[in-house]
Amino acid sequence: MNNFENNFKYQENKSNLKISFERVAFIFFVFFIITAIFSSKTIYLGLKKIPQTKVLKEKEKYRASIMDRDGNIIAKTVRVTNLGINPKQLINKDKLLISLRLIFPNKNFEKEINGNKFFYVKRKISPDKLEKIKLLGEKSFKEEENIARVYPNGNLFSHILGQIDTDNNGVSGIEKSFDYELTTSNTPLKLTLDTELQYLTRQELIKFQNVFKSYGSTAILMNIHSGEVLSMVSLPDFDLNKRNKIFDKKFLNRSTKGVYELGSVFKTFTFAAGLQNKVIKEDTLFENLPKKIKCAGRSISEYDMDIPSKLTAEQILIRSGNIGSIKIAQKVGLENYRKFLEELDLLNKTEFDIEEIGNPIPFNWGKCKLATSAYGHGITTTPLQLAKAYAIISNGGYKIKPTLIKREKNLKKGEQIISEENSKKINAILRKIVTTEEGTANLANIAGYEIAGKTGTAQKSIKGKYSKKKINTFASIFPVSKPKYVLIVLLDEPKLSQTYVYKYNDGKEKSIVGTPFNTAGWTSVEVAKNIIEKIGPILAIKY
Repeated sequence: MNNFENNFKYQENKSNLKISFERVAFIFFVFFIITAIFSSKTIYLGLKKIPQTKVLKEKEKYRASIMDRDGNIIAKTVRVTNLGINPKQLINKDKLLISLRLIFPNKNFEKEINGNKFFYVKRKISPDKLEKIKLLGEKSFKEEENIARVYPNGNLFSHILGQIDTDNNGVSGIEKSFDYELTTSNTPLKLTLDTELQYLTRQELIKFQNVFKSYGSTAILMNIHSGEVLSMVSLPDFDLNKRNKIFDKKFLNRSTKGVYELGSVFKTFTFAAGLQNKVIKEDTLFENLPKKIKCAGRSISEYDMDIPSKLTAEQILIRSGNIGSIKIAQKVGLENYRKFLEELDLLNKTEFDIEEIGNPIPFNWGKCKLATSAYGHGITTTPLQLAKAYAIISNGGYKIKPTLIKREKNLKKGEQIISEENSKKINAILRKIVTTEEGTANLANIAGYEIAGKTGTAQKSIKGKYSKKKINTFASIFPVSKPKYVLIVLLDEPKLSQTYVYKYNDGKEKSIVGTPFNTAGWTSVEVAKNIIEKIGPILAIKY
């Protein structure tokens, strides 16, 4: 009995061992098959060519934000979703095409869907549209997580901020000049610009672009003591969010890149050079001034042939006399005059916080060049340099450096190139250009703002020849009793308006319909006046 039981137990154990071995073998076989399948799939995917547009840009640069002077974000890096589709994986193309037309009514994807290449349905797709796409249940859609540069104000700061390329590298404007700082630090870059002032200035430029049908225009508002640029607008502008490549020259930054002959605004510098070199005083009398003179066989005449032949130096500037300005420059002398313009930084390429800077056209000095430069003919510069020069003239004669970057206040004054006494004298005369009847900027005489300034009307040079097209400029300083701001307004090829109504705001009950003359006094001055009226209350409260 005992032997039988022992034999029975032995057989039972042997049977159990056999069953366990078979199970292990079966499990091993299953694992082998699974491993083979996954290995094959991995090799297949590794060899499969993935469309380049579908690859995630994991190494794309992150860029720090850019803020205005009040801390408002004007450029920001955000995470976005790009939605693409592979037509080869589609089952029902006609059904999907109908669905896409409902979600994107302004787009037609028929060509792409019937093709064979991966394409983007929508870059930076909004959450609501992405949700609608997901509800379609179409497996061929591919989501791509990415980072993107967003400009909340669209066109407002286009020329200043500049653009970035598809790899997030800065290619123009602040984005390029401060590319290293923006890509190596998370600290926002703070600018001197004021979004409210920028918006209001741009609105007025757009309004008068329609009134005078200008080819383009620009306005620069700058603190004359610190050099901080509070607003800088150039039209036409562009939407930074679209990242379009721009080749049309009409989109250039006229504030900094545009190089122009600016006409009679240079007469202020001629008068200042005369005072500073002590060859004239305000009441220095010039008699028997001709209406026309010749230099190297070419005639130079007065713009206003009714101008008196007997004028003081002050009256020459107020009435914008060409011949009188030449006589003042001749008293200063060629070398002293050239040196004075160089000290104002008008003759050479200037330094600024963006790279889009124009280079004044070089020329050879001589007696005739001295004569024409005295009244702003045959000499070029940029609106930015004009703003800088007028700031120096009006701030007591101290050099400044225009800037877009908000920094700690530097109370140290720059080199003085004009005496404070002469600066005050020039400001007083610029005020008379606005307030007196013989001045050329009467329209800017609005109560409470104490605007002073000088107009400039110049023929536009096209392919080396002067045309009938105009560059109309007004350089203004305000408030003149305690100068703080310079505003430059330039209109590129303005035209006469037959319907615009001019209203005098100095207490006179008077209005004029239509633009009588295509001069700065009737175009750029009117624009500047309206800008100052709009931004004045903000300047008074905030600054």
